[in-house]
Amino acid sequence: MDSRYEIKRMAGGGGSANASPALGGQSRRRKMPPRPADYKLQMIIIGSRGVGKTSLMERFTDDTFCEACKSTVGVDFKIKTVELRGKKIRLQIWDTAGQERFNSITSAYYRGAKGIVLVYDITKQETFDDLPKWMKMIDKYASEEAELLLVGNKLDCETDRIVTKQTAERFVSRISGLRFCEASAKDNFNVEECFLKLVDDILAKNVFLYFPILSCVLL
Repeated sequence: MDSRYEIKRMAGGGGSANASPALGGQSRRRKMPPRPADYKLQMIIIGSRGVGKTSLMERFTDDTFCEACKSTVGVDFKIKTVELRGKKIRLQIWDTAGQERFNSITSAYYRGAKGIVLVYDITKQETFDDLPKWMKMIDKYASEEAELLLVGNKLDCETDRIVTKQTAERFVSRISGLRFCEASAKDNFNVEECFLKLVDDILAKNVFLYFPILSCVLL
């Protein structure tokens, strides 16, 4: 290549006449650092084994789905940043094991939580029958200020449905402050909406005026 062309190309651009061409090129390529999160929100997902807690978390955070996910041992977590009400919010989402032998470990993640999502499988009656047990865990370990959301997962298996939507709605009507929605982690139906609705409910209470770092629990 003609060296005259190379000199002209490097000297051009938005730099001053006295600026180093090399430094000028670096400044043009430098990216602005991302805006830090305004708030941090910790979330925990719990519920009976096999209801799809991990699948819901991974669909929301990574937009992926694993057909044969292994059961969570103890706890795991993912990070996702969202923007709502003009605020940048960093979500730390904890996925917990559904087996009773891990209850002593997972119970610690309820404390200080500002939001709770309780998940059941619409094709397995026993996971719905376990809901009162999980509600007792919430009453025992979670804050009274925690926002609650019940999610009926695996809506993609509608033909195998056992727990009707009306049955779930009757359960929800007996518990003050408990919201309800159905979703499918596999088909990516209503997953993001469920998570963001929970976060928005917390923001609507203006709790960030008092708690700049919050926790949210997903069951």
